[in-house]
Amino acid sequence: MSLTRRPSDTPASEPAEAPAVKTTPAAALDAYTGDPNFMTSLARGLIVIQAFTQQSPQMTISQLSVKTGLSRAAVRRCLYTLTKLGFAGAEDGSRYGLRPRMLTLSHSYTASSTLSTAAQPILERMSATLRESFSVATLDGDDIVYIARTTVDRVMVAVDLHIGSRLPAYCTSMGRVLLAYLPPDKLEQYLARVELIPRTTRTITTVDKLRLALRNVRRTGYALVDQELEVGLRSLAVPVYAPSGRVVATINLSGHAPRMPVYDMQTRFLPHLRNAANELGVFLR
Repeated sequence: MSLTRRPSDTPASEPAEAPAVKTTPAAALDAYTGDPNFMTSLARGLIVIQAFTQQSPQMTISQLSVKTGLSRAAVRRCLYTLTKLGFAGAEDGSRYGLRPRMLTLSHSYTASSTLSTAAQPILERMSATLRESFSVATLDGDDIVYIARTTVDRVMVAVDLHIGSRLPAYCTSMGRVLLAYLPPDKLEQYLARVELIPRTTRTITTVDKLRLALRNVRRTGYALVDQELEVGLRSLAVPVYAPSGRVVATINLSGHAPRMPVYDMQTRFLPHLRNAANELGVFLR
């Protein structure tokens, strides 16, 4: 006698996993839907501008559409406006890139920023005295952004760093300082969303280890990152405090690991960084 299996006896099949959805910059604009004061067209233009990078200095409308998540029509209108105003252009009529006039935007920031204006001469004085490279950065989202920088010829890194450059906070000394002094709720939000990509074999790639490293930064008052961003690159950073006691920026020293031992960084250079941070903090009062 054959047994008939009832529907309820049939093993339920496991639901297939939904494909991962790649978040695009344009998707973030949905949060402002219904806000009458939010200029969506301006936001779209800024998204297009930020899509151009050192790795992708020129792109077609289609490529920009894919990268930003904006429609081709929206990208075309943004590029048309930017081209008319002299901020972008296309040499061959199809591949667009930014134009030198875009530098006026960054100049407007550095010229109007007390922090950036005050930091540059301090860094230049240290660089002239110590013959090393120094930088000042602030936190923007999950990245650090360079707002002042000096370099010496012997410091060579794979990434071309300059004012406006961005690097991930989790694997840089300046990022560790800025993360360590975040309000607890902000830090937890960051740790919940950050993707800890190994840049080298030394990069911290677990939240527990990163949390421990940040706790150590608060304990010692500085961050030392040894070849986690790039092999051969070692860096040291300290916080810059506003009069309110809030950490608003960070100063760092970077150099080749073989010629810059950890002990030297902690004993010879750390006092200079702390003095510079204190000096810069005075300008914020």
